[in-house]
Amino acid sequence: MHYLLLPFLSFFVGIIVGLTGIGGASLITPMLIFVFQVPPSIAVSSDVVAATLMKIVGSVKHWEQKTLDTEVVKWLAFGSVPGSLFGVGILHFLKRTGEYNLDSILLRLLGMMILLVTALALVQLLLLTFLPKFNLPELPKLDLETNFGRFLTITLGAILGCLVGLTSVSSGSMFALVLIAFFRLDARKLVGTDISHAAILLLFTALGHLSLGTVDWSLVLPIWLGSVPGVLLGAKVCQIAPQRPLRFIIYAILMMVSWKLVHQV
Repeated sequence: MHYLLLPFLSFFVGIIVGLTGIGGASLITPMLIFVFQVPPSIAVSSDVVAATLMKIVGSVKHWEQKTLDTEVVKWLAFGSVPGSLFGVGILHFLKRTGEYNLDSILLRLLGMMILLVTALALVQLLLLTFLPKFNLPELPKLDLETNFGRFLTITLGAILGCLVGLTSVSSGSMFALVLIAFFRLDARKLVGTDISHAAILLLFTALGHLSLGTVDWSLVLPIWLGSVPGVLLGAKVCQIAPQRPLRFIIYAILMMVSWKLVHQV
């Protein structure tokens, strides 16, 4: 059944990703868990592998267009790649010991991550909509020419990378907030830098999850089949679609999904 339904639903998720920029992992992983009854450990690993291809395709395009900041990508990756592998190592430990219910832990971690990312994005959207002149205090800009700036960049990358390794969520969303807050990248380079970094991060994270033995290729291939054309279509439609109403609707859905994940029994 899922060989037909999964590509169909993944196509619509791909459209949403291309249309709004909202991360696919926040939508596809819960879909696998709730609609297809996939165990969380398999859903997370399979989604990581599925998302890697989309990010690589996007990053190659931005590399060709030179719409990315290679220095930011490099120093963030120095932290996020080891961080994500450490997160996968935690999953290896939990799986090997057998003392903890890995699926139960992942359900709650996944829910909390989606809730955190969605809440931050929703607050940002509400401020832009209702208080456009409200200026939040700016965080210090990180200077990659200094050792201190590089150290903080690597540290931020490591913390968020660990969370990505554990849950598959926020390889784009949380890092996009970091790029805006600490590097002041212009809109032209923000998306390219975010996608290119996510491609590197997810490539290593996917290798880690493959070593767990929890990747189900019968899920990965249908997701690719549906989501890649969906992303391309969504990217074209986004030029004419009203962004803010769409984002409000998607964020509301994600809040409900994350709440259900956190409170799963």
